[in-house]
Amino acid sequence: MSWTSWTTRGVFAGRGGVKTDEAGPIIGEIDVHTTWTEADGKAHVTVQYSGASEWFTMSGSPVPCPSADGSRLLHDAVLEAVGAGGAATVPRSDVVS
Repeated sequence: MSWTSWTTRGVFAGRGGVKTDEAGPIIGEIDVHTTWTEADGKAHVTVQYSGASEWFTMSGSPVPCPSADGSRLLHDAVLEAVGAGGAATVPRSDVVS
């Protein structure tokens, strides 16, 4: 089984922040983590306040993702969405495939 993950720390969420399933919108400086596994063919995106220990599921996650390379493109698209704010959610994976 193949898997990969990407983490970007210290991303400033734009006005309106990032929407999460567990905590609602979070704002400020956050860390973004994307994990993809071949077994389920999905990318799972979580976020946390920078320096915190608790991770929250970013709304819209998980999303179908065909490959490890696709998960990197998705992670980059998530970073753009986070920077834009507006209660950002995970972009659809077909936007980055």
